[in-house]
Amino acid sequence: MQQNLAPKQALLVIDMQIGQCSVAPLPFQREALLDNINQLIEHFHQHALPVFFIRHAGPPGSPYAAGEKIWNVVPELKFDAARDKFVDKSRASCFDGTDLAEILQQKHIGEVVIVGLKTQYCVDTACRSSLALGIKPILISDGHSCINTAQLSAADIIAHHNACLNGPIARVMDTAAFIAAEQ
Repeated sequence: MQQNLAPKQALLVIDMQIGQCSVAPLPFQREALLDNINQLIEHFHQHALPVFFIRHAGPPGSPYAAGEKIWNVVPELKFDAARDKFVDKSRASCFDGTDLAEILQQKHIGEVVIVGLKTQYCVDTACRSSLALGIKPILISDGHSCINTAQLSAADIIAHHNACLNGPIARVMDTAAFIAAEQ
């Protein structure tokens, strides 16, 4: 019998919080983003693989302080509070100042599948930081988003990051391709 040599995976759902996902301006292609992330959550649950919800927590008294309404994960996501892990961060990196790297190491995770908000900030940082820690990132090309900026449209920011992170930093693939490859 051949042993499965594929690294164990975990899903990182980054900053999919009410304040970033349900308050105007809404992320580019919000409904498709939620649908794609839910497909991935279901896939990870079906395969008994860990799902981590990363929440940005601001300082006490701020709207993003832990426990404030907009700090919570959007209710449209199919998280399982009994099974999924919530990690609060205060910086762009979900690894900096958290125990996420140690947890992944304890669970023998070799790859992280990265989705969420915002493309050019915390999603980009998660890809780069995980690689620096020796954990291979898989960026889901239709599983991250942002809003328009004065310089670039959200669509251009997403396309740019998918292109520049693919190869040297992360493996980039869309939701359907990832799920099909992992069956």
